[in-house]
Amino acid sequence: MSVLRRKARRAPGDEHADPLDAAQERRVRAVLALGGVPQADLPDGVQQVRLRLLERVARGDEAPRDVSAWAAVVASNLAMDWHRAKRRQERIGERLASLRQLEHPSGEDTSVLSLAVAQGLDELPDILRQVVVLRFYADLPVRGIATELGIPEGTVKSRLHTAVRALRARLHEDEVV
Repeated sequence: MSVLRRKARRAPGDEHADPLDAAQERRVRAVLALGGVPQADLPDGVQQVRLRLLERVARGDEAPRDVSAWAAVVASNLAMDWHRAKRRQERIGERLASLRQLEHPSGEDTSVLSLAVAQGLDELPDILRQVVVLRFYADLPVRGIATELGIPEGTVKSRLHTAVRALRARLHEDEVV
């Protein structure tokens, strides 16, 4: 029986055993920190590694031969993902800032637009609002949204199209854009 499975089955009544020992957790923290993840985000990173390990066990997958090495690789991948997301957010922020400067020079105009978009989102049916938020606010790709919601990619695209069309109509109707 693998070390991971033994840890997962430690003692009767201890079904919530931690799959990472203290040394492995320190190693994961070090990899995340060296990967540039801020100190404040390290506990979340460790939890993500722990979760992925527990998911493997729950699926019945074979445990990694070297849990410590596997956890370090996962932590390294998480650090890279963190940087990609940060860069993506920075680029989106830059694009939004340049659009605001071009189209809406005053803060009052952007406040009106933000309020109108928020109201438009509130008026959308739940299934449409959900895909808009996941795509444009959580920055998930269409394929990721489809996978997470358990629906075809075409359905996600259709819902996005319908939602964006409704939001545009709402903004034109309110004479915001």
